[in-house]
Amino acid sequence: MRICVLSDIHGNLPALEAVLAALMPYDALWQLGDIVGYGPQPDEVVARLVEEKAVGVRGNHDSAAIGALDHDAFNDDARTAVEWTAARISPQTRDWLAALPLRAVDAPFTLVHGSPRDPTWEYVYSAGVARANLPLFETTHCLVGHTHVPLVFRQRNGKVEGVHIKGEMTYAFGEERLVINPGSVGQPRDGDARASALLIDTDAGTLEWHRVEYPIERVQRLMEQQRLPRRLSTRLQFGL
Repeated sequence: MRICVLSDIHGNLPALEAVLAALMPYDALWQLGDIVGYGPQPDEVVARLVEEKAVGVRGNHDSAAIGALDHDAFNDDARTAVEWTAARISPQTRDWLAALPLRAVDAPFTLVHGSPRDPTWEYVYSAGVARANLPLFETTHCLVGHTHVPLVFRQRNGKVEGVHIKGEMTYAFGEERLVINPGSVGQPRDGDARASALLIDTDAGTLEWHRVEYPIERVQRLMEQQRLPRRLSTRLQFGL
């Protein structure tokens, strides 16, 4: 089975379309939250995920956009984008986001946005944080987003260590416990502006990270037309 795993799309439809085209064919589409926020096309992104029968979880920006999370928890630019998103999204988009759980399980994977300990806010950036979360999910592996950085943490010989994903990379997985981050589709933050996504091949036992070019300038123009914060637009071209 081939599973396409996406996270942190953030209303970036051109990036989403490019990733879906690059990773086809796949048998299932999983998303790890922050579908909306920052980007200029939240309704269009949700409609595309619905069309693809995507399943998954809700992120902090998604919760804020539907009024389930206080906007004051965000920095100024993120709050401006969240408030714009909340005012723009359709009732259908709002209902779809509201129906998403904060945690989902499809063995051997647990899906969350932040971490098993705090699905909304915790960033799994370090081996220490990954280690603290291992007792908090029962499956062999856990898929997380939120950091916008592709990473994998593995438990081996009683220790937890991180493996940084650079560019396109394949990692063989089996029974060792893993915390896996596919990186961000819509706003990468690892110095690579290309959209990042993960393809799980359960038959081959592989995790494949893919980086995909997309028309960044088109997204920037749309953001400028909607008067979204310039910093959010500019950072797309640098992957920061």
